[in-house]
Amino acid sequence: MEATLTFLGTGTSMGVPTLACDCAVCLSAVSPNGDARNRRTRPSLRLAYNDHIVLIDTGPDFHAQAIRENLRSVDAVLYTHGHADHVLGFDDLRPLSFRLKESLPLYADDETASTIERIFDYTFRPDNRYPTSARVTMNRIDETPGACLDLFGACFQRIPVTHGRQTITGYRFGSAAYLTDMSDIPPESIPLLQDLDILILDALRRQPHPSHSHLERSLAYVEKLKPKRAYFTHISHDLDHAATEAELPANVRLAYDGLQLTFDIA
Repeated sequence: MEATLTFLGTGTSMGVPTLACDCAVCLSAVSPNGDARNRRTRPSLRLAYNDHIVLIDTGPDFHAQAIRENLRSVDAVLYTHGHADHVLGFDDLRPLSFRLKESLPLYADDETASTIERIFDYTFRPDNRYPTSARVTMNRIDETPGACLDLFGACFQRIPVTHGRQTITGYRFGSAAYLTDMSDIPPESIPLLQDLDILILDALRRQPHPSHSHLERSLAYVEKLKPKRAYFTHISHDLDHAATEAELPANVRLAYDGLQLTFDIA
């Protein structure tokens, strides 16, 4: 079953351009003569398959991303973790949830679900709920590595990854995997990432970082896991798109906002 993957956002938590920054990458991101691929909103993914739309994360730029991509419907949302750059666009699901006959299903591990429920208490509290809150249902996923969540004919496997001192959720769906905000991949997740067509990895910058993978480490994981294609995301203003891609192997690219890929999700 063919699916289309769209990178709604590929930037770091501060976005690119970063506020008050005059570096070459940030200036390129806003200049009419610059490289539009350097403009990076906060990380999120859209999957379209079998006449359904599944999102992974809804960051603070989700409203603008949805308008840019003419996103008019959503059938489910998966969350990787509860940090601001991955959840603060949650409330923009409201008009999309109103279009559904039933509540929009959300899926997250227990810690992430609890964070979203706390931040958006007015949506989830049973009493005195805000009357025009998003019509959603929060579902706790099975946190066993490799556990399968079946959504509209596709299996979404939980892939635990390390994000600094925290373990968060990556996802494998068919021949693709999405591992944003990872600093390391634990040994138990390696067997779950074999025989991939597309591997999407965090690659924040050139220098090591305590909670994100950097360029050299991500390239080492690509060499270890040997996907057919690899795309780096959660990219800071330290990496210029064209200059960095010129250094990469042919099967490794930097993702950019709006990039679309097709793959087998069965």
